Amino acid sequence: MRSTMRPLVAELIGTFFLVFCGVGAAVSELYRSGTVGFVGIAIANGVALAIGISATIAASGGHLNPAVTIGLWSVGRIDPLKATQYIVSQLVGGILACLAVKFLYPEMAGQIAIYGAPRLATDVTATQGILIEAIMTFMLAFAVMGTVVDARAPKMGGLGVGLIVVCDVLAGGQMTGAAMNPARAFAPMLVGKMWTGVAIYWVGPVLGAIIAMQIYERIVMQKD
Repeated sequence: MRSTMRPLVAELIGTFFLVFCGVGAAVSELYRSGTVGFVGIAIANGVALAIGISATIAASGGHLNPAVTIGLWSVGRIDPLKATQYIVSQLVGGILACLAVKFLYPEMAGQIAIYGAPRLATDVTATQGILIEAIMTFMLAFAVMGTVVDARAPKMGGLGVGLIVVCDVLAGGQMTGAAMNPARAFAPMLVGKMWTGVAIYWVGPVLGAIIAMQIYERIVMQKD
């Protein structure tokens, strides 16, 4: 039982790291405009993910993202049952993080920010949003394969993945909110009761992760 629960608890806590810091930064910026800033929000998301992956990689592989888990399942690196358990743990971790922000942070700021829920810019279509999320998640998932999964990779924990998240948020955050992670999108949407575009933040990241991991596994990965 303990060996079964260990990776699930790690995934829950690691996802909590990411979502609490990302959501907390977004709400704090709204509450005290200019104290965090868009760059600060990008850094909060990237650094929290880097630390979360580094802290959980030994126990669970440091997925912390349903899209990453589904991508790894698509290349046979995790079985369907464990993948499902990971995804549930990630979603629960994200929801608990958003609930912590809801009950501990100023209520009005959280409600106005919809607890950091990602949203499309007014002139970005749903199709564009899916493709932008897919491209950003492609880069994230490729970084996971190249810096975490591949045995040839330098031992840098989650640093490489966190850095690409910072870059992705800077590149696409104003367009889609740069979720790149269904748990990061679903949790604030649930807590904030705002479901606009929820499918975009599942379809785009999952599509991007599967394509990236298939390419890496089939073409880039060195086979014995």
